[in-house]
Amino acid sequence: MNRANLAAGLLLLAGTVLSGCGAAKETAGRMDSGGGAVNVSLINAKGEPIGKALITEKTDGVHIVIEASKLSPGKHGFHIHENGKCDPAEFTTAGAHLNPEGKKHGFENPKGPHAGDMLNLEAGPDGIAKGEFVDKHVTLAKGKPNSLLKDGGTSLVIHQDPDDYKTDPAGNSGARIACGVIQ
Repeated sequence: MNRANLAAGLLLLAGTVLSGCGAAKETAGRMDSGGGAVNVSLINAKGEPIGKALITEKTDGVHIVIEASKLSPGKHGFHIHENGKCDPAEFTTAGAHLNPEGKKHGFENPKGPHAGDMLNLEAGPDGIAKGEFVDKHVTLAKGKPNSLLKDGGTSLVIHQDPDDYKTDPAGNSGARIACGVIQ
């Protein structure tokens, strides 16, 4: 190996090590906020894996980074549900939206929103949806009424249609087409 390639390799290694240190510091901060990172596997109505989500708690709320495939193009309602069960095909075992304060559904509802209400998830023409969402109404801290890690867990649900952000109980978002257990 010549000296130029060796120098380039050492710079690349140093950058990787330094970026890894930053990631470790950020992860340590998440651990301090009450729960660390939670990985969620998403399945469709046939029980097939279609995606994943990473949930972390930061100072501004709970962050959900999601990637899902095999969705119809367009917007889909996306919610946190009260039960940690995802039995296909209809995912009714996930229960209703997480709503420990007894509010109405939707960001545009004066009596809302539910703690589990999220913005719509949008799939491209290829059926792939990627997004990052922040929910300020929930926590990963165990023992709190709005915890995603409550006894029995909670779940992420993707719906067939877009959420209208106002109609109770689920924003007219249609059938549940994908689900993932949060534990």
